[in-house]
Amino acid sequence: MVVIALWAGSVWVAIRLLDALFPRLRRGGESEVAEPALQPRLGRPRFIPTVSAPETAPASPAFWRANTRLVLGLLAVWAAVIIVPTLAAPWLNQFELFGFPLGYHAAAQGMLVVFLALIWLYIWRAGRSARLFGATTSVLPSTGTPLIFALFGGWFVTLGLSLVLLDRISTLDISSIGWLLLVVTVAIYAVIGVTNRASSLDDYYVAGRRIPAFFNGLAIGADWMSAASFISMAGTLWLLGYEGLAYIIGWTGGYVLLALLLAPYLRIFGQYTVPDFIAARYEGNAARLVAAVIGIGISFTYLTAQVTGVGIIMSRFLGVNYLAGVLLGLGAVLFCSFLGGMRAITWTQVAQCIVLLIAYLLPVALLSQRETGSPFAQFAYGGVFARIAELEAAQGIANAYAAPFNDWTPANFLALVFCLMLGTAGMPHILTRFYTVPDTGAARQSVGWALLFISLLYFSAPAYAAFARLEILQHVAGQPIDSLPAWVGSWGDAGLLSIQDLNGDGVLQFSELRIDPDLVVLAAPEMAGLPGAVAALVAVGGLAAALSTADGLLMVIAAALSHDLYNRALKQGGSPRARLLFGRAMILVAAVAAALVATRRFAIIVQLVAWAFSFAAATFFPILVLGIFWKRANGRGAVAGMVSGLAVTLSYMLLNLRDPGFNLFGITNVAAGVFGIAANFLVTAVVSLCTPPPPPEAAALVERLRQP
Repeated sequence: MVVIALWAGSVWVAIRLLDALFPRLRRGGESEVAEPALQPRLGRPRFIPTVSAPETAPASPAFWRANTRLVLGLLAVWAAVIIVPTLAAPWLNQFELFGFPLGYHAAAQGMLVVFLALIWLYIWRAGRSARLFGATTSVLPSTGTPLIFALFGGWFVTLGLSLVLLDRISTLDISSIGWLLLVVTVAIYAVIGVTNRASSLDDYYVAGRRIPAFFNGLAIGADWMSAASFISMAGTLWLLGYEGLAYIIGWTGGYVLLALLLAPYLRIFGQYTVPDFIAARYEGNAARLVAAVIGIGISFTYLTAQVTGVGIIMSRFLGVNYLAGVLLGLGAVLFCSFLGGMRAITWTQVAQCIVLLIAYLLPVALLSQRETGSPFAQFAYGGVFARIAELEAAQGIANAYAAPFNDWTPANFLALVFCLMLGTAGMPHILTRFYTVPDTGAARQSVGWALLFISLLYFSAPAYAAFARLEILQHVAGQPIDSLPAWVGSWGDAGLLSIQDLNGDGVLQFSELRIDPDLVVLAAPEMAGLPGAVAALVAVGGLAAALSTADGLLMVIAAALSHDLYNRALKQGGSPRARLLFGRAMILVAAVAAALVATRRFAIIVQLVAWAFSFAAATFFPILVLGIFWKRANGRGAVAGMVSGLAVTLSYMLLNLRDPGFNLFGITNVAAGVFGIAANFLVTAVVSLCTPPPPPEAAALVERLRQP
């Protein structure tokens, strides 16, 4: 009882303090909604929000036909680029391109290049078509912001190199350097947040809809490149080899779907949250309530993975245990999240994106220079595949690193790819970001810039994995256990590595080594003997990745609870101040709950994230796409579709976790969403056709979304 009382008191003090520090929100900045626009058929009153974009002429059928043809053509290329090279990967691997097995290279980097080309082609063609049909582009006033962030990036690079030099000439240990970098970077995030605090509800929820596309792309990149991308991606590739590339394909190919199918239309709608759109399109609060609850569940699962990543980083590089690391990370997450809503979070995420990219790219460049003589790891790591193959053969490792489908079936690989892609397009914390830009053109461009920044990290993750594989095969596997490198013991103490001499010969075989995938990137500088400052730099980058995503997820949870549930579904018309206080309280509750779950370490980070994507793919993606492209979809169908998609996905996931032998076509729990996606589309269509059509207001909203 004492602990509960202290916790409740702390929450109350924090809310009162923050309410005093930040100005009360003024109602004048709120995007208004008209209610009620529909008379109820059954249940509670329903309403259709008005869109915040300026009124224009009715949708042009010619524009919509041209746009549909363009989208279908690009989607056909997108699907072919994914499916054909994947199925042909065993044959393609017989050929090499600059040392890369061709099948591996096509999945690791080739598809990503095509995805970027498709998105920027769509941005150009759709923008030109929209201008021909009378669309206008918002012009934001020029500021010195680009120069400020360019100087910040240069300063951070200089700081990192200075610490590397200091590490060479001093006796500072890695935890001291880690604390220094942590304090400096978190202080900078806090300053950015304080100087960009919200003064209206539009500022708090959608950053005033004034974020330029380039900076929104940076913020999306930071929101996206979570602990799973930064910490676990390369480790998953190290562990799974070719099969791990499903994560790279899935988490980048989904941006094509965002650009073509969702981002421009959500911006035309122009409210605050994804449940706002679902409530408007699907006739009211029943759909909103289901969507909000599901969105909270998805975001909480994803949030738990970020807090887990923070705990790992803190425990290893700051000299504290995992539980203390989780609690310290929780404090940092809350400190950033409270500083003014979406406006503050956006500009903080821009800085965090710069930090995490530099922290990821600089060490892999040093690794590449050491192993290949070239700092351009993304193009040079092909040379290590032959050395890896030789070492694997010498140590009797049967499953070659670059060989496709050692452990998975092609069906499981493609199922996971499409789950991650559709989940990407259904992630609430990413979809919300398209409300923050001034117009639809900026929404499309945001997707292109975001994938460009994300590709800098995703191009490099396979290089990290290959270099780590080479280091372990050369200096750990096959070595006497009593003479292993020092980093093995350090990470063993952290609980992320274990060895067991099963045959008792005193020599560590590759099969006797267990490495947590969350270790590989964080330990890579130590594996290669790089200065401790480089390892600390990686840790700060991983922390930036986890904090930026956690901030965005907490904002989605707070908006769902305070805006969708408290203000819309339960207590319509609440004051801005009451909504703000309720949202802040819910941020605290969600963060503490995620920390409690993270202390149990139920799964590796990338697995937790894959589950969240399966849920998003099986619930949100089908009804969002049908809501835009099929006028006959109605509220009853949407609710039934979301519930059935969630139920099917969760059931398959739990059954496969309980008994791995239970699988259809070799599909595992991380790709369970593929069954929920099919169920959602089918149930939504059948129920919509068997029940009355949506009201005229819903059809009018669809027409409004289809304007240039």
